[in-house]
This record gives sequence, C-alpha cells and structure tokens, in this order.
Amino acid sequence: MTLLSTTVEETVTAKTLTGAQDLPARPSIAETVSQSLTMAWRATKKMRRNPEQFFDVTIQPLLFTAMFAYIFGGAISGSVADYLPIIIPGILAQTALTACMATGIQLREDMDKGVFDRFKSLPIARIAPLAGPAIADLLRYATAATLTILTGIAMGYRPGGGFVGVFAGWLLTIVAGWSLAWIFTWLGTVARSAQAVQGISMMIMFPLTFLSNAFVPAETLPGWLQTFVKINPVSHVVTAVRDLLNEGALTAQVGWALVGCVAVVAIFLPLSVRSYGRKM
Repeated sequence: MTLLSTTVEETVTAKTLTGAQDLPARPSIAETVSQSLTMAWRATKKMRRNPEQFFDVTIQPLLFTAMFAYIFGGAISGSVADYLPIIIPGILAQTALTACMATGIQLREDMDKGVFDRFKSLPIARIAPLAGPAIADLLRYATAATLTILTGIAMGYRPGGGFVGVFAGWLLTIVAGWSLAWIFTWLGTVARSAQAVQGISMMIMFPLTFLSNAFVPAETLPGWLQTFVKINPVSHVVTAVRDLLNEGALTAQVGWALVGCVAVVAIFLPLSVRSYGRKM
C-alpha cells in the first residue's frame, strides 16, 4: 500500500513538473511593452475605421466651449472675455473625463463580442490588451485638449502663461485623462454590459465635473458644497491647469494634481489587470 502510494505521488509530481515546463514563460518587460504597443496600433486602426469615435473629442469641445461661455459668461463674470480664463480649463477637464469614459465602454463591447477570447490563446502579458487601448486613447485626449484651447483663442481667450504655460496645461490635461481612464477600464472589466458601464460612468462623471470649480468659482458655492469641491480631484486638475494657462505658474496645485493622477493609476491599474485576469 505504501509502495503504491509512493508511486502515485511520484507520477503526479512528474506530470506537474512536465506541465510546468510546458507553460510559456512570463513575458519580459520589453515584450510587455512591445505587445502593448501592438494592441495600441490595433486600437488606432479601429479608430480610423470608425471615425465616429472622435465625435466626442471634436464636436463636444467646440459645442460646450461656445455654449457655456455665451450662456454663463455674463452672469458669472460679467462678460464672455472675463469668463474664458475660468471656463477653458474647466472644459479641458470635462472633455478629458468624457473621452476617458469611452475607454471602459469600448473595452466592455470588445469583451462582449468575444474579441478577448482570442487573446486567451496568445502568450501575451495580461496588461497588454488593457494598456494598448489606453495608449491609443492618448490621441483622443490630445485632440480634445487642442480643439478646446483653439476654440477659446478664436473666441478671444489670451492665455497669460504663454506657449510654455499652454503646453504644460495641455500636457497635464492629457495625463489626467489617461489616469482617470483606468477607473473606467476597471468598470469595463467588472460590469456585465456596455450599457451598464455607460450608466455607471455617467453617475461618476457628472458629480465629479459639475460639483467642482470647473464652471464657477468655489467661493460662490454653499459652505457644505465647498468642502466636497476642495477634495474633488477634478477641482485640483482644473486649478492646476488654470495656473499653468493663465499665469504660467508651477504651483502646489500642479503637484497635487500629479499626485492624484499617480494615486488613481496605482489603485485602478492593478485592479483592472486582476479583474481582467479572472475573466481569462
């Protein structure tokens, strides 16, 4: 009996070792980067074949900038010209948040169509199918930020920060959009449908955007609401972008905005990879 038990244990151990040897090696960092860029190129080609994916980053910035400036400019700042330094950074944050919301929706649609089932048989890093679209979406954030700034300039906005300040604000907007996109990427991996991702994302986007200092000065809000506005990460991004665009100043708000972006990525990137891995 003991001999039989020992033989079985040896057989199981041999099969386990053989199976472990047959498993593909974990991709290296260089391979992970290469695979992520390949997935990014796939997402970029998908955008080229579906140009309607750019509607929210081309038409929306133009529409919202003109609409908010002409409707609320006189009531809040006395004139459209005086309101533009307030509203342009706010629209930058709003368009970046709206653009990154689409990341989770597109991811969930791909998963529902079975595209990610094909990735199961590929010896690629788990993060590659998630990081690829996130890299490709940098093009969408850059488009939205550029059009918003150009629209403001066409309406009479003259950034006091000069070229360096405008470029820094533009770059911070892209970084913030990319960072926040990982929240919606995680939602795309845990929600049951693209409609669910969209509904949840809207419930997140509207409070973060409108309960911030994006459209009105925080000092004009009730005291209890100012407390939420001050801790709202979007408010930090908007204030940082305002400091860069209007004054060209590298203030503490810029640092806090970057710290918030790093914190969001540090939390939701591992959660997204873990949730995606479970579905593999």
